[in-house]
Order: sequence, then C-alpha cells, then structure tokens
Amino acid sequence: MTIKGWCPGAHRPMAAEDGLILRIRPPQGRLSREQAHGLARLAETYGQGVLALTTRANLQLRGIAPAAHAMLLDELAALSLLDADEATERTRNIAITPFWQAGDGTPDLATALAEGLAGLHGLPAKFGFALDTGPAPVLAQTSADIRLERATDGTLLLRPDGAAQGQPVSPEGAVPQALALAQWFIASGGVKEGRGRMRAHLATGHTPPGQTWLPPAAPLPPPVPGPRADGLLAAFALGELPAATLAALADLAPELRLTPWRMLFLPGLAALPALRGLNLDPASPWPRVFACTGAPGCAQALGETRALAKALAAHLPAGQSLHVSGCAKSCAHPAPADTTLIATETGFTLNRPGTPARTGLDPAALLRHPEAIFGPD
Repeated sequence: MTIKGWCPGAHRPMAAEDGLILRIRPPQGRLSREQAHGLARLAETYGQGVLALTTRANLQLRGIAPAAHAMLLDELAALSLLDADEATERTRNIAITPFWQAGDGTPDLATALAEGLAGLHGLPAKFGFALDTGPAPVLAQTSADIRLERATDGTLLLRPDGAAQGQPVSPEGAVPQALALAQWFIASGGVKEGRGRMRAHLATGHTPPGQTWLPPAAPLPPPVPGPRADGLLAAFALGELPAATLAALADLAPELRLTPWRMLFLPGLAALPALRGLNLDPASPWPRVFACTGAPGCAQALGETRALAKALAAHLPAGQSLHVSGCAKSCAHPAPADTTLIATETGFTLNRPGTPARTGLDPAALLRHPEAIFGPD
C-alpha cells in the first residue's frame, strides 16, 4: 500500500488507473458563471463528464489523459482557475464559509491570505486555513490548522486548531497574524519530514504566542440540502456533479460557492428545476455518505465502493454516516463514520464504534441484508 502524502493539484496531478486526477481550487471558493460553464466544458472534453466536489471545498477532474494535461492547464489558466506554479497552488489550502455576506470582509481576507501564502515556504502539503467569518461559524468540522472565526460579539479571532480560544485580531491585522502563526508553527518544529498538523503540535505542549484569548461563538451543526434564508444548498450523490448540471446551474445563478460538505451554495436562489444528480431534500443521506473511487479506478482498491455506497444510502438511519473504502487507507472521509466498510482481499470489514469488527463480508450479502449493517448485532 502506498500513501502518496499529498492532495492532487492541477500542476501536480495524481495518476490513477483511469487517468490523471486534477484538483481545482477556485479563488475565494466560488465560480463565476463563465468559470462554471468553462469547467463543465473541460469535464466533457478532457474528463469523464463529471466533477467531484471534495471535503476541502475544491473540485476534481479525473480520467485525464497524460497527453492532454498541458492543454488542460492552458484552458484552466484562461478561466483564471490556475495558480502561477505548483508551490503557490500547494500552499493555497483555504476553506471559506460559503455563507459570507456582502460587507463582512471575507472575500478580501481570502484574497489577502492567498497572496501572503504565495511567499510562505515550508508548510506541509495538507496544512490548511479556514475563514469562518460569516454570520455564524459553520466550519468547525472542516479540516484546518489555522482558523479565522468570530467571538459571540462579532470580534474577529485567530485560533490555532486544537486550542479552545482565539486571539482577537483586527481586519487589517488578521492575515499578517495568521501568516505569523504559520511561521511560528514551522519555527517551533511543527513540520517533520514534510508533514505536520497544528492540533498534534499543540498536543505536544507547544504554546503559540498570544496575550488575550477569547472563545469563538458556538458552531452550528453541518447544514442540510435545500432552501435557506439566503439561498439554496444543492447536494449530489457522493459529491458527483454532472457537467451538464453544472452548466445548467451556471445559467440560473450568477455565482456558485463551493462548500466542504460536497454541496454547492447558490446565493439568492429560492428554487431549482429538476436536474440530473441534484438533490434538495433536507433529509437526504448524501451529505452523510462517503466512498473513495474504489476498483477499478484505483490500483490499490480491493473492491468496488461507489455502487455499494449508493445502494446502501437508502437504508442509512437518520443522523448517521456511512463510509465505504476500497482499502485500509480510508480515503474520501476525514473522520471516523458511524458505519465503515473497508474492502480487503477476503471481503469487506464492517466497523461500528462500540461493536466488534466483522470481517470477510460479501458485498452481495451486504445488499441483501442492509439491516444487518446498520442495525444492532
């Protein structure tokens, strides 16, 4: 088993059995109408006609022929969706609340942070930032190492992940102090062999500089698909966004904002027509169902995953999560799920917290008796 240790980018894609995987990180976490139409066209021309929404609020294209990579980069650059180089792309790991409002400063913070990160070297590839600076915090469960949040009175806070409280900062000082905190992480030994996360670093006893500390506002639970007061959240099975649906949404919404819940936020919209793959049901299981590529798309996968996950989704109890993984690396889901199925050479292993693991499970039998997966032993 090989652990790559990095997330694919556009400049540095990852090779899979079905072609290259490219990750696209739209600036400020949003797509204009022109960019959305352009990506839909690129997915049809160079990929598999589908884009993947990720838990880092990015998009992925897969199935790209190596010979087409350079042409695809030119097309992404023309859409202003390509960083200047691989180093800039690698450090620009910024999750942005999709629910920011005009005048709250979030887009400006995102732009300034991206510019500052372009000159910062030495951070691990998966080290990330969260701008949770909308009207209420929603990114508490999103992977990040340095967070900009708000206290209950609206004060802007800079909080290292793993710390219960944050340091008050001004809008002008927020980005410089966030970059200084990242530099402290490097200087204090947070990076080892190219890897490291803030939470683990603080757990070893390292304390970042700071004088005054305040708790952030209580986070809201992850949102569900459907209408909101400020727009619509559109969900898709396993985060699979058909290119034709993306193009149709671009015709209906002036901009599309990416989310870490594998949904699109469409500000200002109150309704949508029926579109392929689109789900607006607040009770939908799709935000709670995860699956990696599995076989045959991944050389390391020991079983098919996505069809199994889709078949089991209808049986998932309300409020619970399901993760189907093609191997022990457990890609596609950043945290343990209520129910996890892991493919092995002798069938699937079923893991649920508090119960003994069950091994050697046949996928056909799992589909015949889904109640045995989610119900009591």
